[in-house]
Amino acid sequence: MRVYTGMDPRLPLREVPAHARRAEAAGYDGLQVAETVHDAFTVALLALEHTERIVVRTSVALAFVRSPLLTAYTAWDLSRFSGGRFQLGLGSQIRQNIQDRYGMPWSPPVARMRDYVGAVRAAFEAFRTGAAPAHEGPHYRLTRMQPYFNPGPDPDTTAPPILLGGVGPAMCALAGELADGLVTHPTNSSPRYLETVARPALAEGAGRARAPRAFELVAGTQVIAGPERVALDAERERQRRLFAFLYSTPAYRGTLDLYGWGELQERLRLMVRRDDWTDLGRHVTDEVLDALVPVALYEDLPDLIKGRWAGLADAVTVPLPADPADDARMRDVIAALR
Repeated sequence: MRVYTGMDPRLPLREVPAHARRAEAAGYDGLQVAETVHDAFTVALLALEHTERIVVRTSVALAFVRSPLLTAYTAWDLSRFSGGRFQLGLGSQIRQNIQDRYGMPWSPPVARMRDYVGAVRAAFEAFRTGAAPAHEGPHYRLTRMQPYFNPGPDPDTTAPPILLGGVGPAMCALAGELADGLVTHPTNSSPRYLETVARPALAEGAGRARAPRAFELVAGTQVIAGPERVALDAERERQRRLFAFLYSTPAYRGTLDLYGWGELQERLRLMVRRDDWTDLGRHVTDEVLDALVPVALYEDLPDLIKGRWAGLADAVTVPLPADPADDARMRDVIAALR
């Protein structure tokens, strides 16, 4: 089982190199870069520049706020710069964020993502061969690429694998059909969700794929780990508040419904709609938190992860220790999972 980690989305850019080096030294297979308050590609470039071994993946860069050609240019550059260590994770985001946070138009995400991935891959092929792209879809048309604007012909650069961030069954099925992997959202990575929703949808999509290919299912696992119980208790309360915020989003309700807790999502959503953030976490009971955000000391973490996700995911995400002094313990965890 491969193990990836992420980073605090508010980490200042000047601190990204040190964080990436720590992740590499601790033995992680890769670093996943979210897109919240920084441009994901900028952060990925810094991480790649200051590491030598690990994969660096956008997880996920927002597709619909960017031209597919600009995404392809950036992804190709990062792959070439890193010797093939960059992976392109793409996500759709929810309608309100696309329209009201980014000021971009919205359309049904699954059909648009299909077209977007096709356009990006057409650009990759144009860069490889030096020829013009040939993609005409319902949302994107790429047919022009004068030699002046084409970084190719470049047969030596590895076209980055494309992974999709997926929550609902339709996006998971699309990933199974045409992507190189799926990264599940932290709110939809429980074993029950993977077994009953994500994996069946992936299998359905794979049945429509043109040819078999390597595929990686990355569970965006939520776990609380630490060296001692005091640290775990403090982190547990922080996660309770984060949990309440994340699950206030209707798109992430699926997991709560599987456990019979759908009403909780509606309660959290109404509080957020009223802009009431003061006591959001108190609605998340210990029963809910224990089921979806398990807790373990570092020495117990390998057994916890294997018991929940072995056989359901090819890789998991585990946070880098808060204290660098515990990195050696995490190295042991990763070795045990391998």
